[in-house]
Amino acid sequence: MNAFRLAGDMSHLLSVIVLLLKIRTMKSCAGISLKTQELYAVVFLARYLDLFTKYYSLYNTVMKLVFIGTSVCIVWYMRFHKVVKQTYYKDQDTFRHYFLIPLCLLLALLVHHSFTTMEILWTFSLYLEAVAILPQLILLQRTKNIDNLTGNYVFLLG
Repeated sequence: MNAFRLAGDMSHLLSVIVLLLKIRTMKSCAGISLKTQELYAVVFLARYLDLFTKYYSLYNTVMKLVFIGTSVCIVWYMRFHKVVKQTYYKDQDTFRHYFLIPLCLLLALLVHHSFTTMEILWTFSLYLEAVAILPQLILLQRTKNIDNLTGNYVFLLG
């Protein structure tokens, strides 16, 4: 296994654990961009659709399921949990993230390794992941109130 991939997976997993701990223990998503979380859910759903067609290893399968599951779980908490959703800064999280998806898809259709559905989805997910953090960074800039857990989450994502 590639050491850099393992380090990246563990860093991202730790960032998600920090975020879920914040949401569950504090019952708050203050300072977290729902739009960034939705983009990450799209990233992992697009990237890991091969979960249903190819088996690489147990580690790979488990990590794919964990990343998809945690992304969807965070979005669910922020949108539907009766206490957590009230702490979301909707009026400050105004980045127009829906423009990023078609732009990244268009770029993936133009610049890719091979023209297959899975390759286009993989490439799309790479491009989208590169810009998915933008709504979070803009929200942090607007609120100027960064608690330790939110700061750690953003740091571990990077």
